[in-house]
Amino acid sequence: MSMPINRRRFSQTALALSTVAALSQHPQASASEIQHTSEPRRLLKTLKIGMVKVEGDLTAKFKAAKAAGFDGIELAVPGIDVGAVNEAVQASGLPVDGSVGNTHWKIRHSSPDASERAAALQKLEASIRETHAVGGHTVLVVVGHGQDGTEDEVWERSIDNIRQTLPLCAELGMTLAIENVWNHFCYEHDGPNDQTAEKFVRYVDEFNSPWVGMQFDIGNHWKYGNPAEWIRTLGRRVVKLDIKGFSREVDNWRDITEDDLPWADVRLALDSIGFHGWVAAEVSGGDQQRLSQIADQIDTALNIG
Repeated sequence: MSMPINRRRFSQTALALSTVAALSQHPQASASEIQHTSEPRRLLKTLKIGMVKVEGDLTAKFKAAKAAGFDGIELAVPGIDVGAVNEAVQASGLPVDGSVGNTHWKIRHSSPDASERAAALQKLEASIRETHAVGGHTVLVVVGHGQDGTEDEVWERSIDNIRQTLPLCAELGMTLAIENVWNHFCYEHDGPNDQTAEKFVRYVDEFNSPWVGMQFDIGNHWKYGNPAEWIRTLGRRVVKLDIKGFSREVDNWRDITEDDLPWADVRLALDSIGFHGWVAAEVSGGDQQRLSQIADQIDTALNIG
């Protein structure tokens, strides 16, 4: 027996297919020129604390971010004043959803120096504890740098080091969110545009832990390829998003939706993996008016309703 056609679903599917076809022909079309391909989605917006450039104490910064339309805020760790942060959360009603390591570029888990790896481990453990103490649930981690040795060496050192924090993550319910960055790691070859999602899949899976995933940075890998393809490949491993604009045409950063990113395809990819959760702005910040503009741009890019 044939089923009746759901006209609304049919029209949405047709629109999605036509959009994908258009993207394949014009991969650098701007978001403003591409029609939304799905119903508005509910994602939670957050931003890096360093983007909030308003006068006053931490509470003033939290209040400005909330008034601008953000649902949470990410801190730089370790080294925060836990008491002051909790006071700001209470006074503003804006939660800390997670944090970003502030030493992982200089003190690396992949270093050939065992004492540096030990220091990186100590910093990460402190970051996990501090983030948990202020109510956050993710710590963004840059795992290392390709300059520290061969890929196998960087791979093994960083996994061995980071893995030591997993019992603490399990105890506190904290997730390590690995970011895809321009660090010459997980490259297919030695060229500047050869970083691959498949290698990140194997890297994350080697931890074999529910406490390790990806904080997938959408803008970072428009430089390397279609971020929507990365999202589909990473799948369930994407636990959080970073968002920024990047233009291939000028090979530089741009405001979100003022770039040439294929946002319609990104939205379809997020739908295909059933992503729900946090998306973190990582762009040039400013006063409350500027933060409101960024929040609106995220809404437009990802069709957040």
